[in-house]
Amino acid sequence: MHIIDRRLNPGGKSLVNRQRFLRRAKALVQRAVRDSLSDRSIKHLDQESEVTIARDEVSEPTLRRAASGGNRDYILPGNKDYLEGDTIPRPPSGAGSGSQAGEGEDEDEFRFVLTREEFLDLFLDDLELPDLAKRRLIVGDTQGIRRAGYTTSGSPSSLSVTRTMRNSLSRRIAMKRPSTEEMRLLDEEIKRLEGLGKETDELKSLRAKLETLERRRRLVSYIDPIDLRYRRYEPTPRVVPQAVMFCLMDVSGSMTEHMKDLAKRFYALLHLFLTRNYRHVEVVFIRHTDRAEEVDEDTFFNSRETGGTLVSSALEAMMAVVTARYRPSDWNIYVAQASDGDNMSSDNPKAVSLLQDAILPITQYFAYLEVGRDEDPLGDGPLPRQSDLWQAYASGVTAKGRFVMRKVHHRREIYPVFRELFQRQSTHKRTLAG
Repeated sequence: MHIIDRRLNPGGKSLVNRQRFLRRAKALVQRAVRDSLSDRSIKHLDQESEVTIARDEVSEPTLRRAASGGNRDYILPGNKDYLEGDTIPRPPSGAGSGSQAGEGEDEDEFRFVLTREEFLDLFLDDLELPDLAKRRLIVGDTQGIRRAGYTTSGSPSSLSVTRTMRNSLSRRIAMKRPSTEEMRLLDEEIKRLEGLGKETDELKSLRAKLETLERRRRLVSYIDPIDLRYRRYEPTPRVVPQAVMFCLMDVSGSMTEHMKDLAKRFYALLHLFLTRNYRHVEVVFIRHTDRAEEVDEDTFFNSRETGGTLVSSALEAMMAVVTARYRPSDWNIYVAQASDGDNMSSDNPKAVSLLQDAILPITQYFAYLEVGRDEDPLGDGPLPRQSDLWQAYASGVTAKGRFVMRKVHHRREIYPVFRELFQRQSTHKRTLAG
């Protein structure tokens, strides 16, 4: 019998092979995703992407016949020139049918298109908000289910065999249903007496008893619908962590377009990470010059307002929002501040005092990102210049572990720094940059 499959190929037939390839080459694809971030615009961060992988890195072992060795039998077509037993001369070196040097085309790179979901999964893998310790009950949020005893009706898949058999056994014992062993012994005794060839009163009594037991066995079923028990589940609110992320961005006149672009890229990654990975995380955007205000997402990323610089105004605006909407005992509070480090000298002590005494005691994590010029003349020298705000934070803030500072000068540094700041704590230890 021969079976021929003439069905049309269904859509997405290669999905299994695609997923297998992503699992096998996850590290390579993930590295390609991270490398592609330096050239992507902010608005294209969460779109599908084409990544490039070196072809020799995705090679896999294959099984092939050896070119020599072993016993081989060949069946060749007949021809006019050779007969069985004739010797065929070896072709001269280089006269084979293989491709010659310089002929044909090939590619050194393998291009692979990732969907939006695949891109985000690889991009946001092994990142998390640190120390999500404060949890509370979210009213009306029925994310999970829990066991809630048993019920007499339900779907077959939720049948509790153990509880059903226990009820059945209890009912059979209470109603004195005869067991198989009991009836077998009685039947053997009747056969023994019948073998004696005498009709005795004992034999008649045993037959009557066996008939009664058989009738009771038919009336008292082994499993009755009243015995059935099904596992019962009910939706239940889950205790989940609530978090708020404060994004504080300096937009003063000292921030060049390059610096603002670096800060916006960092916040775009942060916003994408939060909205993708967490359901109960709110984001508060605060822009500041010499005064600060809470703004919406569009204003935060697109407004062209500029002015002087007072970092303490952003910290004060944040504390006002915390007092009004986010009780520290219920919310995990996170802060990400981006600035070029220029601040009025008279404002630095106030900013440090607010940070050390008011903000850090109620926050889970504070990340300060200092953006610099694309070509900092002293950035790579033996004595790199530290900004006034960086020096003030480094000398005045003592909450190590919960307060981290990093610097970036180029687009290519954004993602590595972002990854370092929010990498899982189980595999990464955060330290205070100096």
